[in-house]
Amino acid sequence: MDLRKIKKLIDLLEDSNLAEIEIREGEESVRLARTPTAGTHTYVAAPAAPAQVMPMSSPVQAATGGRPQAPAESEPAQSGPDLPDGHVVRAPMVGTFYAASAPDKPPFVTVGQQVKAGDTLGIIEAMKMFNPIEADTSGTVLKIVPENGEPVEFDQPLFVIG
Repeated sequence: MDLRKIKKLIDLLEDSNLAEIEIREGEESVRLARTPTAGTHTYVAAPAAPAQVMPMSSPVQAATGGRPQAPAESEPAQSGPDLPDGHVVRAPMVGTFYAASAPDKPPFVTVGQQVKAGDTLGIIEAMKMFNPIEADTSGTVLKIVPENGEPVEFDQPLFVIG
């Protein structure tokens, strides 16, 4: 799906009272959701295929307005009173969190385990795609916030690494 079609979909969503719109063309799929932020509307296009996590600085998001910038990942955890001080790894998307690759497999990480940048911490299932959540810093896992199989929201704290 090309950028012109996505822009037309944005205009259609903006002119309607719909909160979100999803269009499928063959194996390609684009979902646009309206997110009110301080009187303005933000749109995000998320492809269903291929099976890759879309980085926050993608060309599609830049062309469609993107999302507000997330807090710097190196900030200490101050999102809630129950999070220990440390680096917070946040959910890059909405989906279902899984701590292991299968129900009968051990979890990717446990509290107290040492991890290196790039290690898989868990996975988020979104639109029947399994997206690995990788550590972006080295350290010790201080807290695993969501339970296995629990739904997670965009930018929700998932792990605290100290």
